[in-house]
Amino acid sequence: MKIEGEHLFNGPRQDVWDMIQDPVVLASAVPGMDKLDKVSETEYQGKMNIRIGPVSGAFDGKLTMQNPVPPESTTLLVEGKGAPGFVKGAGNAQFIEQGPEQTVLKYDADLSIGGTLASVGQRMIDSVAKSMMRTAFETLDAALAARLAAKAAGKATEEVEYKQASESDYAKAVAKDAMGGLTSSAEGKLVIYIIPMIVVVIVLAVLLSRCSG
Repeated sequence: MKIEGEHLFNGPRQDVWDMIQDPVVLASAVPGMDKLDKVSETEYQGKMNIRIGPVSGAFDGKLTMQNPVPPESTTLLVEGKGAPGFVKGAGNAQFIEQGPEQTVLKYDADLSIGGTLASVGQRMIDSVAKSMMRTAFETLDAALAARLAAKAAGKATEEVEYKQASESDYAKAVAKDAMGGLTSSAEGKLVIYIIPMIVVVIVLAVLLSRCSG
């Protein structure tokens, strides 16, 4: 499945790039994220729990960055598997400067879902995926603002405390999206946040998504 999207960050490109390299920030942006480790400069491994209607369970995943050109672009490879099924895909992400203080994240990817997860209704997957993306980007926006404030105050970004994307806020977003009758592409967006990237970005992610700008 082919997906694409974009998100505007209110911060310089280098700061946005640095933020998405921080596993603590990425983990805070994903509801259900139990663990996310940066095992090398180009690889992350994580574990998260996800629930979509009657399907729930834990996923173990890996995100690999290929051909990164800091702070401009990267190619992303994602793999994840667990009781609910599997996800797999590849995508590209770019961070594009919009003046000195804004950055647009653009992403596109080819992704697939298999196993029990693939049997969930399209509308349900779509609503959950959209909710995960919005919740993640809202959390990343807040994290970026906190990092920029710390930087302006002469503090290290390691001192910043990040607000974890809450399950309650995520549940509210799911309910709102379900009532809204969303019709955007679901599978790829879901993958981006099952296997956190870019912030996949988002998805996005992942979408999933997660660079040039």
